[in-house]
Amino acid sequence: MSMNMTGLIGLAAIGLAAAASGQGAPALVFEPLPYAYDALEPYIDAQTMEIHYSKHHQAYFNNLVKAVAGTAMEGKAVEALFPEISKLPVAVRNNGGGHWNHTFFWNSMAPNAGGTPEGALLAAIEKSFGSFDEFKKQFEAAAVGRFGSGWAWLAVDANGSLFVSSTPNQDNPLMDVVEKRGTPILGVDVWEHAYYLKYQNLRASYVSAFWNVVNWPEVAKRYAATQQ
Repeated sequence: MSMNMTGLIGLAAIGLAAAASGQGAPALVFEPLPYAYDALEPYIDAQTMEIHYSKHHQAYFNNLVKAVAGTAMEGKAVEALFPEISKLPVAVRNNGGGHWNHTFFWNSMAPNAGGTPEGALLAAIEKSFGSFDEFKKQFEAAAVGRFGSGWAWLAVDANGSLFVSSTPNQDNPLMDVVEKRGTPILGVDVWEHAYYLKYQNLRASYVSAFWNVVNWPEVAKRYAATQQ
């Protein structure tokens, strides 16, 4: 099913733990981690999770709150800023992306997860990439091949098809600064702080281990939302 970019942006937050803005509700919320720090062991270690969430993600959130304070952006959900992020201060782009991306990332993973997607999501992956294994190859290549810091994504384009991309720093496919825009349904953080304590310089090993914690039911919900 095809959909325009306005529809894609509007669906960005569906299935995420990020709070939506509304009457009397704050637009920016630092959500609790949805599992214990050690819940993703042995694939992602507890020390990395604790530092990543309580230091790195918390800092992005705190700096985003400061960046929008006293401006027209205050009170808006962060994803509402992404379609014109190129016109906004770099602090909003970096910290807004950092906060949204990490909230998305935590919910992309779960204990006792991994395996293979099913149903409509698997069919869509096979249609777009030929096979699940070929999708994994392309996703891993995007993640490992991202120079420096950034993210790799599985996203849905304006025509409802799946594609793999990577973005630098804290950019994501919802932003107007990326080469190809769409609605992300899966993402992996390839900043060194996401893996270095356990994997050191072996980013490929970290990305390979990531498949063991992917929350495919959550990814499937995100995909289904884009098809409505």
